[in-house]
Amino acid sequence: MKVILLGELRGKGGEGDVVDVAQGFAENYLYPNRMALPATKGNLKQLEERRHNIAKREEKRLADAASLKETLEGKSIKVEAHIGEEGQLFGSVTAANIADAIKDQLNVEIDRKRIGRSQAIKMAGRHEVEINLYRDINATVAVLVGVDEEQVAAEEAEAEETAEAEVTEEAAEATEE
Repeated sequence: MKVILLGELRGKGGEGDVVDVAQGFAENYLYPNRMALPATKGNLKQLEERRHNIAKREEKRLADAASLKETLEGKSIKVEAHIGEEGQLFGSVTAANIADAIKDQLNVEIDRKRIGRSQAIKMAGRHEVEINLYRDINATVAVLVGVDEEQVAAEEAEAEETAEAEVTEEAAEATEE
């Protein structure tokens, strides 16, 4: 069944797009929530008349998402959590916790549903989190759970030195053989 979307619908399209969806989805979800209209001749004609306004709104959304990406990209936020032995958290850090931390620390309102984390964070340390701002525009934010940026840098340097030592050790063993 063809419908005209009245707003962005993840995975389907944006405002003004004519998409094909299941009839039950349209009748039971999209129409009652005023997210779509049936793609009748009259509605399609109205859509053509509104295309200019839709394009202007889309342009504004893309510009807003691009400026928000500049604000967020490469930033790090700190999330406090109770940490047990060996860096294991009591509980977890969820998308809602991350959204609250972004709002508090960076003064940017992000919907928790836009935070692309398939599972909650259950270990202390630095975690890269991708945020979907609008359609294909994404920003990556570093989430520091129970640690400071200096601690993470020191741990990464230590891990790098250990890896280099192992490579040197393996090279020495290979030359002995």
